[in-house]
Amino acid sequence: MGETVSKPAGQGTDPQGTTPGSAPNGSAPNGSGQGGPAPDKDHKARAAKRLLARSLVLELALPLGGFYLLHGLGLSQWAALLISGLLLVPWLVLGMVRSRRIEAMPAFTLLMIALGALMATVSGSPRVLLVRDSWVFGVLGLWVLGTLATRRPFMLTAARSIVAAKLGEAGAEEWVGRWDHDAVFRRHLRTLTAVWGLGFAADAGIRVTLACTLPVDVVPLVNSLQWLVVLGGLFGFHFWYVNRHGLKV
Repeated sequence: MGETVSKPAGQGTDPQGTTPGSAPNGSAPNGSGQGGPAPDKDHKARAAKRLLARSLVLELALPLGGFYLLHGLGLSQWAALLISGLLLVPWLVLGMVRSRRIEAMPAFTLLMIALGALMATVSGSPRVLLVRDSWVFGVLGLWVLGTLATRRPFMLTAARSIVAAKLGEAGAEEWVGRWDHDAVFRRHLRTLTAVWGLGFAADAGIRVTLACTLPVDVVPLVNSLQWLVVLGGLFGFHFWYVNRHGLKV
């Protein structure tokens, strides 16, 4: 998602910084005040981009292509949706195995896939499977909005790992510590958290509407396209916001 870091008072804003969620466009300052991108930092940034691209392919293209391929081979809408949805399971499990920990969102997605498959098996309705995705984004949106009432809003938690990849653990700890004494920093993080939470919640509403009104055969394609539009809008606002308010490192 990116990081949002502002300079300590009196130091100004670094025009060569990195916007939240973006690739580095300059070198982070080191302890001696000299620039120079660290090879390890560049490697991690490239790895993050590859992971994002792979996620989009596997989480969007794989289920979408799987549905139309299976349906074209003669499977019913219900069977094609069920099986194509299960194609995500190995990807989600592999991610947790590689990280050697059970992460909340992949585990939640697996649970939603299992519940959706169970309900669709009982009802035999393909539209139940189409609505399943809205549960994931609806609950995610509500959870993100719920973190606004805590000391660790979504954007603070989501961005920390990226800050650590670019600035190191010490830099990440210093960045997180700004929450305790920088009111402007807190306001900006809450604003970004609210926008992402509302975006996820709106996406869930759109998915339910599409699943209940459009022909079943076109819903997977339209859902994928509208999600790209929503995601592009969220990132577009995110980048505009951090540049507009000088939130670079």
